Amino acid sequence: MHPAIGHLLTPRWWLRRRFPPASLVAITAAIGAAERQHGGEIRFAIETCLDLRKLRHADAGRRRALELFSQLRVWDTADNNGVLVYVLLAGHAIHIVADRAFTGRVTADEWSAACRLMEAEFRAGRFEAGAVAGVAAVSALIGRHFPPREGDRNELPDAPVILD
Repeated sequence: MHPAIGHLLTPRWWLRRRFPPASLVAITAAIGAAERQHGGEIRFAIETCLDLRKLRHADAGRRRALELFSQLRVWDTADNNGVLVYVLLAGHAIHIVADRAFTGRVTADEWSAACRLMEAEFRAGRFEAGAVAGVAAVSALIGRHFPPREGDRNELPDAPVILD
């Protein structure tokens, strides 16, 4: 099936079914708890589907993740150690975009392992559990390089961004 078909056929309510309000609260809490364990920042964004104009590129999901990394100002942390976890439901895709402080510290394979963990849970229908496990995996990678410091402040909102 052509990727655009999935985006056309995925209803907007699908996101709310997979991530109901209670799940969003759990993800927010997981991000808040995770960020108390290290000096980094995590943003979590969920989108149902992409506009057809954005699908003309084979890497449309990754491009959208990079766009959101900028729009959500994940790059704008004091230590350049923000991480965006982007879930695109229609594309069955998860992308992690990490700021420049992670260059040379965390490999693409390590970020991919966090994505695969979430994908496995999502395939089993456990969306909340997958998101929380993904946050924990990303947090562990951040914590290896950015331990918590006295006076650290929460620079980015913890609540997931819902784009439907």
